[in-house]
Amino acid sequence: MTVSNPVPSLGSTVLPDRGAIQVAGPDRLTFLQGLLSNDVTAVTPTQSRYAALLTPQGKFLHDMFLWQADADSLLVETHRDRVTDLLRRLKLYRLRAKVTLEDASDRVETVVVFGDGAAQAFGLPEMAGATANQGDRRAQTDARVPALGVRVLAPPGSAPALSAEIGAIPREPADYNRLRLVLGVPDGDRGDLVAEKSTLLEANLDLLNAISWDKGCYVGQELTARMRYRGLVKKRLFPVTAAAALPPPGTPVHLEDREIGEVRSSAGGHGLALLRLDGLAAARAGHGCMSADGVSLTALRPSWMPDSAAGLGASDA
Repeated sequence: MTVSNPVPSLGSTVLPDRGAIQVAGPDRLTFLQGLLSNDVTAVTPTQSRYAALLTPQGKFLHDMFLWQADADSLLVETHRDRVTDLLRRLKLYRLRAKVTLEDASDRVETVVVFGDGAAQAFGLPEMAGATANQGDRRAQTDARVPALGVRVLAPPGSAPALSAEIGAIPREPADYNRLRLVLGVPDGDRGDLVAEKSTLLEANLDLLNAISWDKGCYVGQELTARMRYRGLVKKRLFPVTAAAALPPPGTPVHLEDREIGEVRSSAGGHGLALLRLDGLAAARAGHGCMSADGVSLTALRPSWMPDSAAGLGASDA
């Protein structure tokens, strides 16, 4: 069973847990290009990117959106509570690069506009990463999955005027989080990716436009490429549903008596779970029921995930 965008009406909300780092200087592109998983040189006034910073061993540290702030700088939009850690790590790599790094979290806020017509409200195509600068704000069709709507970097406090301008209904961050979970998109700050443990392919970031496979070297590239080219991905994140509230992150998922994964973030009966592909295949073949702490689960295939990545045949979709 697959799942697609469940939100019909246009809504908007501020994500208060988002922050930003401004990266400026003549070496800003080459500096970030050697660190991040995506092609930083592709960031322009009309294109944004989603990317990650890894350990040298290829394990997840931070995920982020890359925006062009102006002709001389980029904005790295990331989790506000982890801006300090990301800044510290970037400064460790700066060495003699002609680049400045500054916490810009107090200068912008992230607004998300989601539901039918979100991209059209900003004159954007429904193409991942499509971006437009509109006065003092920047709008981006979500660089991961267009069904998540449009991300807007705007001056603090401007969200009510923006919502009125485009006719969006004010929503709560929890509404957007539920949409994220239903669509099966992980959040690096909600336990879906575990710092210094998770890999990008297990978290589906290869399918969510976070990796450039032809950009050249970056920190952690070796393991990431090896997992792809040698077919080493044995488990992936999947959206799951339940008739009751899902148990806390880290709760084991069982197929009868066999442990096949664990719950990650959730809200009510919607969540994400990291599942072994062979265990999921067994469940779909009728070899038992999945559950977590006594709560029965059903795993879904996101509409953006190909059958091959899900370990499914076409008849299973």
